[in-house]
Amino acid sequence: MTTKNADIGLVGLAVMGQNLALNIADHGYTIAVYNRDPKKMVNFIEECKKNEPSHENVVGHADLASFVLSIKRPRKIVLLVKAGSATDVTINALLPFLEQGDIIIDGGNALWTDTIRREKELAAKGIEFIGSGVSGGETGARFGPSLMPSGTRKAWASLEPIWRDIAAKVDPKTGVPLEGGAPGKPVEGGFSCAEYIGPDGAGHYVKMVHNGIEYIDMQLICEAYWLMKNLLGMTAGEIGKIFEDWNKGELSSFLIEITGDILQQKDPMGKGFLVDMVMDAAGQKGTGQWTAANALELGAPANAIAAAVYARALSSLKEERVEASKILKGPVIKTEADKKEIIEAIKNALYCSKICAYAQGFQLIDKAQVAYNWKLNFGEIAQIWRGGCIIRARFLQKITDAYALDSRLKNLMLDPYFTQAMNDGQAGWRKVIALAVTNGIPAQGFCAALSYYDGYRSAVLPANLLQAQRDYFGAHTYERVDQPRGQFYHLDWPEAGRPQYEI
Repeated sequence: MTTKNADIGLVGLAVMGQNLALNIADHGYTIAVYNRDPKKMVNFIEECKKNEPSHENVVGHADLASFVLSIKRPRKIVLLVKAGSATDVTINALLPFLEQGDIIIDGGNALWTDTIRREKELAAKGIEFIGSGVSGGETGARFGPSLMPSGTRKAWASLEPIWRDIAAKVDPKTGVPLEGGAPGKPVEGGFSCAEYIGPDGAGHYVKMVHNGIEYIDMQLICEAYWLMKNLLGMTAGEIGKIFEDWNKGELSSFLIEITGDILQQKDPMGKGFLVDMVMDAAGQKGTGQWTAANALELGAPANAIAAAVYARALSSLKEERVEASKILKGPVIKTEADKKEIIEAIKNALYCSKICAYAQGFQLIDKAQVAYNWKLNFGEIAQIWRGGCIIRARFLQKITDAYALDSRLKNLMLDPYFTQAMNDGQAGWRKVIALAVTNGIPAQGFCAALSYYDGYRSAVLPANLLQAQRDYFGAHTYERVDQPRGQFYHLDWPEAGRPQYEI
C-alpha cells in the first residue's frame, strides 16, 4: 500500500470504523486505516477509490508497523473495536510501535472503569489515552456524530481540531441541528457537538448515561404507541402520523422522527405494516444495564432507567409470556371513545416522563462526578447531545438553558420551564397511567417516572417506618425530626420501656 504522512490513524473497519474514516477524510485529513482482517481493509480501500476525491486521503496498511509509522507525531490512533478484552489486545499490539506522547483514542462503548485503568497503565509508559464516547450510529459516524472525549487536557488539545471538525453541528443560539451532511460535503460552522468532558473515564461514563437515557426514551415511546394501539384501536400507520405531528413540537427528536417512519412502513411481504410483523423481543448490548447498576452503586434514584432495562429483559421471555398469557388473566381492555383527549394525555405522559428520565440521568452524572472527582459542565453535555446522537432532541436546548440559568441546579424538574411543564402535563400523565393499570396494559416506564416524580416532590415519605424497622432488627440507628440532622439514636426495641439513647 502507498504510504502517506497521515494526520490520524484508525483501527477497526466494521461499519462504524469505515464511516468515521470517510467522515475524517471528507474534512481534508489524511487517515491511515488498519484492520485485523486485511481483506476487509483492501475491499474498503477499493470502494474508496470509486468515490469522492477526498477518499484518496484514506490510506490502507496491511501491517501494524507501516500503519503506525505512517502517522504524524504525536500519533493519534482511533480504536473502533469490540469493547473489553479485544480493546486491550489491540492496545498491546500497538505499543511496540508507539513512542512517548503518542495518543490512543478508544471510540468504542467501553466501561468507564476500564478507561480509567487504561489511562493509568498507558500514562506509566508515556502514552496518552483518550476515552471518547461516540454516538449517532452509522449515519452519525459518517456525517457528524456527538463526541464525548476525556483524558488529559494535553491529549485533547492535539485531537481537538479533528474531533470538532467531524462532529455534528448545531445553531449556537437555538441548538437546532444544522442541515446538510453528504459525501464530500460536510456541514460547516455552528456549535460543534464535541466537547471535552473531563479526565480519565468521564467521557465514556457520560456516553454510558446517554445510552441509559436512550433506553428509557425508547421505552416511553413504545408505551405511548402501545396505549394508542390498545386503548384507541389505532393502526400502526395512524399512530405513525401522530408521531409525525408530535415531531413538529416540543417532543421533536430523532427517536420521535424515526418512530413515525417505522410505524408507517408497509411490510415488504405484503402483510400490513412491518412493525406488526416484528417479534416483540428486544435485545440489548449492556450499556443500559451498566447505567442501572451504577445508579444502584452510587445510590442515585434512576428507577425509570432501570425499568427500561427490565422491560427489555421481560420482553426477551417471549415463549414464557405466551404460555403465561394462557394462564394469568387480566381485565378486558375497554376502548376509549374520546380519541383526541386520550392522544393529548398520552403526549403529556410522554413529555413528563421524558423530563423525569433526563432528570435521573443528570442526577446520576452529578453523583458520579463526586465519586470519581470529576468537574463536569452539564449545560455543555446537553448541548453536545443536541446533534448527532441518538437522543438528539429540541428538548435538550431547554436543558442547556436550565444549567445556564443555574449551574448548580440540583434537579432538572426544579428549573422553572420544566416545573411548569410538569404542572401542565401531569393530569394527563396520571390519567394515562390509571387507564393503563385498569386495563392491564403494561406501562413500566410511565409508572416508574411518575413514582419518581411523586417521591421527589414529597416532603415526607414512609421511610420513617423503614428506618425504624432497620433499627429494630439491626440497630442501624435513626434520626429524629425534632432534632438536627446528623444526630443518631437507637432504641432497644424488644425491651419495653427502655429509653432511647444517642449514638
